[in-house]
Amino acid sequence: MDTKIDVEALCAERGLRITEQRKVIARVISDSTDHPDVEELYKRASAVDPKISIATVYRTVRLFEEAGILDRHDFGDGRARYEASPEAHHDHLIDVETGKVIEFVDPELEALQKVIAEKLGFRLVDHRMELYGVAIDRKD
Repeated sequence: MDTKIDVEALCAERGLRITEQRKVIARVISDSTDHPDVEELYKRASAVDPKISIATVYRTVRLFEEAGILDRHDFGDGRARYEASPEAHHDHLIDVETGKVIEFVDPELEALQKVIAEKLGFRLVDHRMELYGVAIDRKD
């Protein structure tokens, strides 16, 4: 699952003022194929514009999250990690040994979640699933 989301365009859609430093941070997030934490976003953004401070990255990430542009995740490693809010729902499988995060969609699993919610007397309106595992055939 590797669909690039234009964070800068989402900022414009939501009426956020976009400074040059926010543009850099937005592009770094858009170009990310992983789920970086703020420290990693800062490292990548400051490589593009050395004048960007860690405080600016923290403020921008918080602003983007509050605007619904970024999703925050906690994959059990004690760090808040981020991804641009996806247009289509997906779940995550986290390798607990390497920290690698795999995004996936499984229609059968989605249907089963709805069935379970209905059995328990609910109409499912949203969910987030994170599976944690260890690779079976790891060849290190």
